[in-house]
Amino acid sequence: MTINIGETVFFGAARFCRIGAAIVLVGIAGCSSTNTSGPVPMAENAGPKDTGTFPNLNIPPKVAAKQFTEAEKNAKLAELKADENAQGTKGGTPKVTNQAALTDLAKKHGPQTLKQIEGKCDPALDPTCK
Repeated sequence: MTINIGETVFFGAARFCRIGAAIVLVGIAGCSSTNTSGPVPMAENAGPKDTGTFPNLNIPPKVAAKQFTEAEKNAKLAELKADENAQGTKGGTPKVTNQAALTDLAKKHGPQTLKQIEGKCDPALDPTCK
């Protein structure tokens, strides 16, 4: 008998009625508001105040130095562009003098490093090797 009552209460058509009533009540309770007068008025003495604590975000900080003018900015940019162009004319690409020596070094570097790591050091590469 209890099982039949549970099926009727939880799985019957009455469930939909209870859910609908709950949604209506939640909607009414959630939409009600007491503040209909608009924005809250500000106090007369509102504004930045020095509270004596650090940092006071209400007061804008004083600038440490005078700001650049447009003429100073343009002069600095021109100086930077001139320095950039001077660097480019010096030959910004590295010059490889002996490609064969670099290729030979690349072939030998791996095995020599492995010998040092494994403890089979070469006195020619490491003078502290025994």
